[in-house]
Amino acid sequence: MNDNLGLIVFDNIKEIGDKVNAHLQELRGNNNDYIVPMTASRFANGEGKVRIEESVREKDLYILSDVGNYGVSFMFHGMKHYMSPDEHFQDIKRAMNATSGHARKINLIIPLLYQSRQHKRKGRESLDCAIALQELERMGVKNIVTFDAHDPNVANAVPNLAFDNFYPTNMILDKLVENEDINNILVVSPDMGAVERARYYAEILGSDVGLFYKRRDFSKVIDGKNPIAEHVYLGRDVKDKDVIVVDDMISSGGSMLETAKYLKDRGARNIYLIVTFALFVDDIMMFDKAYEEGIFDKVYSANLSYVPQYIKDKEWYIDVDCSLLIANIINNLNQELSLEAYHNGKGKVLKRVMEKKNNL
Repeated sequence: MNDNLGLIVFDNIKEIGDKVNAHLQELRGNNNDYIVPMTASRFANGEGKVRIEESVREKDLYILSDVGNYGVSFMFHGMKHYMSPDEHFQDIKRAMNATSGHARKINLIIPLLYQSRQHKRKGRESLDCAIALQELERMGVKNIVTFDAHDPNVANAVPNLAFDNFYPTNMILDKLVENEDINNILVVSPDMGAVERARYYAEILGSDVGLFYKRRDFSKVIDGKNPIAEHVYLGRDVKDKDVIVVDDMISSGGSMLETAKYLKDRGARNIYLIVTFALFVDDIMMFDKAYEEGIFDKVYSANLSYVPQYIKDKEWYIDVDCSLLIANIINNLNQELSLEAYHNGKGKVLKRVMEKKNNL
């Protein structure tokens, strides 16, 4: 095997990066350290630079960055400043530039796609995600790997660039099946946008699907969006059912908790909230309060973007490790092998579900 692989791992994703490095060693049967030494530093006025500490000539480089990590800080004019997605993205470009064109190929592993929530525009709005993808393409990125993009169609902005959007669904399902009773389960979509996701979970679990329609008050704008006036539920009776509510992310979490309360008030037994990204942009205390009141039982989330340790330590939070999936993707890309098994690998988890049901 031509071991020309190198990992550029930013501090914002170091925990996953170290695990990916270990998995690659196991997959390749060696003890090579694939992480390329690199420093990303800041001047006191906030300007930054990235330095690659060893040669990357003719290496197949994989840059790993979590642009959603809000726990990385630097001193800015004598004050502690926490990095934003924009600053993380700038560092990605600095790392690419620091290779001085010597790498054989540059690949970007960006689990939370930068600016993915601003993927379309109405009227005089910016189109940030598309602009970012085009900028990366111009700088020489050959492959972009992301997870559960808010709208995968944003890849149309770079039709000639390899863009792979993976889902951690099977890993989350595997963890759910390991921990919970799945014999009397119902899958619920919290809105129309998550219906396809809910149908996939239901197909694997052999359950029915319910969904909510969010009726919004378009006469008001609060925090940049129209508030939800009413949740309208469409589906079978939830009484005495174990319910999983699935979506791509928890932002503030208010809508997800409202959905859980509606279900609990109508007799649902256990309620599991399942997301790819647990952002928790507002005070986590409302989740603590809802858990204490029995409104939900667990939050399952992939470890693809930063969650502070104090939240990971919560009794109600389950962190699902996806580092092996990332390592397998990198390994196959480097060896120019198919990625189909990681786009559509439901056979393994389906077998696990059937085994669990048969043993109950």
